[in-house]
Amino acid sequence: MTTLTPEREPAVLVRAPGPAELRPARTHRRRRALELALAAAVPLLLVLLWQLAATRAWIDDRVYPAPSTILSDGWDRATAGDLWPDVRATCRRVLAGYAVGTAAGYALGLLMGSLPLVRAALEPLLDALYVVPKLALLPVFLNMFGLGEGPQVALVAVTVFFFVWISTMSAVLAVPSGHRDAGRVFGASPWQMFRHVLLPASLPAVLVGARIAAGVAVLVIVASEQIAATDGLGHLIFDSRALFENDVMFVGIVCVAVLGVAFSELIRFVGRLLTPWAPRDRGRGQA
Repeated sequence: MTTLTPEREPAVLVRAPGPAELRPARTHRRRRALELALAAAVPLLLVLLWQLAATRAWIDDRVYPAPSTILSDGWDRATAGDLWPDVRATCRRVLAGYAVGTAAGYALGLLMGSLPLVRAALEPLLDALYVVPKLALLPVFLNMFGLGEGPQVALVAVTVFFFVWISTMSAVLAVPSGHRDAGRVFGASPWQMFRHVLLPASLPAVLVGARIAAGVAVLVIVASEQIAATDGLGHLIFDSRALFENDVMFVGIVCVAVLGVAFSELIRFVGRLLTPWAPRDRGRGQA
């Protein structure tokens, strides 16, 4: 005897829309405010802890001056005009070297990413040169250009070149073959293929490499100025440390940090202007 059981109704899951769906703009503003608050709170907390440790003598304030002392000394040097020549010298070298290195790296990266024979001929040599520590090339540049701006600019340019070259070549090679095939089907010329296919598809990744290169350029110029320069923030840091002026040394370090952040954010801003179609980073989604 067979017992018939009634068929069960399929379960239906009902999900009520949350705040993100109901009020996306408001949710985005709140999330953005939270991100900004966290970004400001963490360094501020560390500075306050440093200030407390210096004033309570938990650390030797002769070696690690309090942030208030560093700020006061930096303000005095800025108002007296003693700080700006070093800042201008470092900025001038970074910008000049970055411009040369970016232009050369981008041009060669496009060429090697587009032409397999060029890539086969040059990639082994450039890979070998890439692993050479760039500061080891400073004596070579001193022999080539002598003392002055030339070695500093050349060192930054070479460092930036490799970062931009690698990111550009990789970005061009990563362009999907379907994009290239579509351009060929529509009869695109080499210039049109570059302008409408390769450039839009590869530029976001290229700009990521350019932003990384911006930070590395600041690091390299500071190290170079400590070795072979008579001005600049790197020379200020090294010279003040030799004279046991630790407050001045930290003023230089803070200026380098501010310069690095400002330069990186400038490249990020330029990247947004050049690639409005690319997704924004740091969780800055569009409302």
